[in-house]
Amino acid sequence: MGIVVHTMKASVIELFLVLLVTGVHSNKEMTKKNKRPRFTVPQINCDVKAGKIINPEFIVKCPAGCQDPKYHVYGTDVYASYSSVCGAAVHSGVVGNSGGKILVQKVAGQSGYKGSYSNGVQSLSLPRWRESFIISESKPQKGGTYPSTLTYSSAKSAAVRAGETTKVYQKPSDPGTTSQPVTPTQVPVTTAAEATHTALPRPSPSAASTARSPVPQPVGHRSREMGLGPTTTYTSSQVNTHDKPGIQRQDSLEAAFQKPPGVDISLGHTDLWKPGSVLLDAGYVPKEEFSTHSLEPVSQGDPNCKVDLSFLIDGSSSIGKRRFQLQKQFLADVAQTLDIGPAGPLMGVVQYGDSPATQFNLKTHMNSRDLKTAIEKITLRGGQSNVGRAISFVNKNFFSKVNGNRGGAPNVAVVLVDGWPTDRVEEAARLARESGINIFFITVDGAVESEKHYVMEPNFANKAVCRTNGFYSLNVQSWFALHKTVQPLVKRVCDSERLACSKTCLNSADVGFVIDGSSSVGTGNFRTVLQFVANLSREFEISDTDTRVGAVQYTYEQRLEFGFEKYSTKADILNAIKRVGYWSGGTSTGAAINFALEQLFKKSKPSKRKLMILITDGRSYDDIRVPAMAAHRKGVITYAIGVAWAAQDELEVIATYPARDHSFFMDEFDNLYRLVPTIIQNICTEFNSQPRN
Repeated sequence: MGIVVHTMKASVIELFLVLLVTGVHSNKEMTKKNKRPRFTVPQINCDVKAGKIINPEFIVKCPAGCQDPKYHVYGTDVYASYSSVCGAAVHSGVVGNSGGKILVQKVAGQSGYKGSYSNGVQSLSLPRWRESFIISESKPQKGGTYPSTLTYSSAKSAAVRAGETTKVYQKPSDPGTTSQPVTPTQVPVTTAAEATHTALPRPSPSAASTARSPVPQPVGHRSREMGLGPTTTYTSSQVNTHDKPGIQRQDSLEAAFQKPPGVDISLGHTDLWKPGSVLLDAGYVPKEEFSTHSLEPVSQGDPNCKVDLSFLIDGSSSIGKRRFQLQKQFLADVAQTLDIGPAGPLMGVVQYGDSPATQFNLKTHMNSRDLKTAIEKITLRGGQSNVGRAISFVNKNFFSKVNGNRGGAPNVAVVLVDGWPTDRVEEAARLARESGINIFFITVDGAVESEKHYVMEPNFANKAVCRTNGFYSLNVQSWFALHKTVQPLVKRVCDSERLACSKTCLNSADVGFVIDGSSSVGTGNFRTVLQFVANLSREFEISDTDTRVGAVQYTYEQRLEFGFEKYSTKADILNAIKRVGYWSGGTSTGAAINFALEQLFKKSKPSKRKLMILITDGRSYDDIRVPAMAAHRKGVITYAIGVAWAAQDELEVIATYPARDHSFFMDEFDNLYRLVPTIIQNICTEFNSQPRN
């Protein structure tokens, strides 16, 4: 009987347990059915690039502070995928610098990305990139689904920085499998302090045989266990060992850890050790994977601001270290705002004190990032503030081909002055302007009334700059306010149409030669005339944007040998002159002038000076007065060169006033070459005498 009771009790208990478990399970199922899925917006950091996220469309939340220039952005409206997602969001105006939610959509790569300044962010130009994206407000598209967890293209730390845990490898299903070290090809490089690792699969015997012994930790760091043995983490603060206790200098890094055989760990090889990376005991990651330049897109620069730019910075003792640092920060801000590159602006720096010295020239640094690094390394020279000597130095040495001057780009020199110069600037600046250098002056902490008697050259800025209309001068009350001039200055130096000093007597004209081919000249003398034309042409800077050359030959009739738009290089012009054939006939100089006005100068560019150089050996058969007056009214500056039997009175009528500067006579054709320097000098003297206001 007792056995029966015991059995019944056991059955009741068993039944109770079954009902209990069934009820709990049913309750969980009901809870699952009633619980609605909730979309969580993933958050990313400012430095996450769109190209690292595989998802074609996603919503993310950006933090505050993504306006910082270190988060590079490429393009406008449509951005290259190498851009910071959140930096692009601020640039586009979808969110402010305080952050917020955005919708990102991937689109095809573009053939070019144009940089621009918007909402406090300077985006850079880029020729092409493999993928693009656009930013819009975080309103989900109807019927669209968006991931709560983003998928990244590698095990780089982007996902971890976004607050996610990335599993690089799945744990093996075989419960008997134990974790072993893996080969370098199996383990992506990961930021150590952030990554969460799972157990790793067992490698093949050949892979296991390649594993090296663990590397000792640097001073003061503890090992992180990741299921594969000890690893060593090197952060950026430890690589810069000069400020760490226990390590004397960067070049003594071997004191912090052992160097594996055959591996060069010298810090001179900066692309071998990447700050913040982890080295696994399975072996060292190849140097190529650490290269900081392998994926960095190289901007060719902003083609809308193609200038060769020199900054003359004040390194005098009076400025002091603190204000000198503010001056360097100003340069760095300008370098960041300008999209530096071979197709855009290039920038060099000259520091002056007692004497000037080039810190780096135009071809030393070809992008904004390298330029900013170089600026930070500049140290104060000291001495007096000899600005005039510095301008002379730049005029004679800086803008040369060997230093990177490109010829076709305007030359700009920006002079920063603390207070006032200690020498005279007027003559040095005049020579620089006549060489085509656009001089800007930024004066900081100018002389107050009680200090003006110390100023050697009153009104020095107006005596130096290209125009006295205020465009070339900026006055700043304090070095602490200097940063406010970055945008105005960049806008001005990039405005090539207003860079008046770029237009020199040699690069800003349309020169039309009107050549007498009458029978009295003869074949031999005609070749001498052509050599004279070639010698004059050689003196000009010839291109489609600089001086252009055209030619007309005349007898009773007229013939256009070549127009201004025909050739754009000096070599082509000289070859075209050689090919001109002697015509022979009468001498109708008046008709030739009219023909040149219609066929040459009517097609001249409005911004060009119009120069007509007429060569004749005799008196004209037709009237020259009316055509000559028409040329003068149309602004054509006419030089009349007579040889042998040419009429002096006709030359003076043809020539622009004053005739003594624009008309010349030679007895012999063979002496024409002597006129070349005089004519060029007169052309330049007249050009440089124009008012500067």
